[in-house]
Amino acid sequence: MTGQPRHIAVIDIGKTNAKLALVDLASPREIDHRRMLNAVLADGPYPHHDVDRLWRFILDGLAELRQQHPIDALTVTTHGATAALLDSKGGLALPVLDYEHGGPDALASDYDAVRPDFSESGSPRLPAGLNLGAQLFWQSRAFPSAFANVAAILAYPQYWAWRLTGIAANEVTSLGCHTDLWDPAAGDFSSLVDHLGWRALMAPVRPAGDALGPVLPDIAEYTGLEPTTPVLCGIHDSNASLLPHLLSRRPPFSVVSTGTWVVAMAVGGKPAALDPERDTLINVSASGSPVPSARFMGGREYALLTEGLEEGWTEDDVAAVLSRGILLLPSVQQGSGPFPKSRTAWVADGEISSGERQVAASFYLAMMTAVCLDLIGADGVTVTEGPFAANGLFLRMLSAATGRGVVADPGSATGTSIGAALLAMGSMVKSGKEDEIVEGPGRLWSSYGRRWAAEIERRKPPA
Repeated sequence: MTGQPRHIAVIDIGKTNAKLALVDLASPREIDHRRMLNAVLADGPYPHHDVDRLWRFILDGLAELRQQHPIDALTVTTHGATAALLDSKGGLALPVLDYEHGGPDALASDYDAVRPDFSESGSPRLPAGLNLGAQLFWQSRAFPSAFANVAAILAYPQYWAWRLTGIAANEVTSLGCHTDLWDPAAGDFSSLVDHLGWRALMAPVRPAGDALGPVLPDIAEYTGLEPTTPVLCGIHDSNASLLPHLLSRRPPFSVVSTGTWVVAMAVGGKPAALDPERDTLINVSASGSPVPSARFMGGREYALLTEGLEEGWTEDDVAAVLSRGILLLPSVQQGSGPFPKSRTAWVADGEISSGERQVAASFYLAMMTAVCLDLIGADGVTVTEGPFAANGLFLRMLSAATGRGVVADPGSATGTSIGAALLAMGSMVKSGKEDEIVEGPGRLWSSYGRRWAAEIERRKPPA
C-alpha cells in the first residue's frame, strides 16, 4: 500500500446484521454505510450462513459506494466462532456452520477428551459451536467424506478476504477467540491442532493489517474499484473495537464493551489467575498479545429488569437506594458471567418503586462489571463503550466500586468498523480531545459497593 489511505471500505459481518461501511480516517468516522439482515439458512446438513447472499450484498454495496466516494482499501471484520472449510477447487467443502447450532454437543464427551486445558488455550468450555475446535471436531466426524475434501481452513474474516483476493490466510484475533485452536502464550496453534492433524489445513497466519493483495480483476470490473485496491487480512469484531484504544492509550487501562454482552478487557493490568468457571478467558489482540477478558450478559439482563417499568428515575430514587441499601444480587441471566450458578435476589426493607428498581438495576450492572474487572486484574482508567456509556448511574457506581476513573466513550471515534479501518493506518491515533473522567461520588456510593460485595460473600455456599 503506497501513501496514506483515507477512505476504507469495511465489510462488517455481525451475527444479526451485516454492514458495509465507508470510514474516513481523517475524522475518523463512518461517512456512508449499507446494512442487511444476516439470516441463517435452515436447509442442508445443518443451519448455516447464507454466504452467497452476503457476497451479493458486498459486491453491490461496493459498487454503490464506489460511485459516490473514492475507496483506498478494503478490510473485513466479523463475529467469532466461525470458519470456512475450502476444498481444493476453491468451493466450500461444507456449509459455514452457525455457531448456535447444537450439533457439536452430541460429541461433547469425545471432544472434551482431546481439547487442550484452559492453561494452554485460555479458552473456557462453551456450549454448541462457540468453541470453534468443537465445530471442526463435530464436522470431521459427522461428515467424514466431506471433511476429507477440506484443503484449507480459514477464520471467517479471512474467508471474505480470500473471496476478494484469492489469497488464503488466518489471523490471531479470530484464532484466539475461545476457539481451543490457539496457544496465546506460545503464539502458535494449540496442541489440539496437531493432535487431530489439522495444522496442514490451516491457512498461513498473517497480521490483521497485512495487505493480502489487490482485489481480483473481475471484482474490480464489477464494482468499479481500482484494480490495485488492497485488501487487508481482517480482524475479529471485539478486537476491532479494542484496537483504537490500543493505538491511542498507554497501559494500564481496561475497555468495557457493552451491548447484549458486557465484555471487559484488561490491557497492562495486574497479574490474575483466570477462572474459566466464572466466564473469564484470554482474547488475543491484533498485535498477538494475550488480553485477559471477562463477560456477562448485561444488556440482556437490563432489558429483562426494566421491561414493563415506567421509564425514568429521580435523584430521590438514587438517595433511597443508597440509604435503604436496596440490592439486586446475581445472576439475572444464569449460565454465564462471574456468578453462573447464583440465583438472582432482591434485598430490601419494604416495597421497591419503579424508579428505585431502575437505579438498583444500573448499580447491579456496575457491580457485576467491577467483579469482571477484578477477575482479570484490570488497572488504570476504565473506558466504557456502547449503550452503558450513556448511563450515568452505571458509570458513577463503576468508579465507586473499582476506585478508579471511568471514561464514557459512546463510540463516535471507536467501534467495530472504525477499529477495522484503523488497520490501514498502522500507527498512533490522536484522540483529538482529553478524556472526561467520571469519579465515584463519595463514601455513600463506595459503602453501597462494599455492602453488595459482602452480601455476595455471605450467600456463597460452603466449599
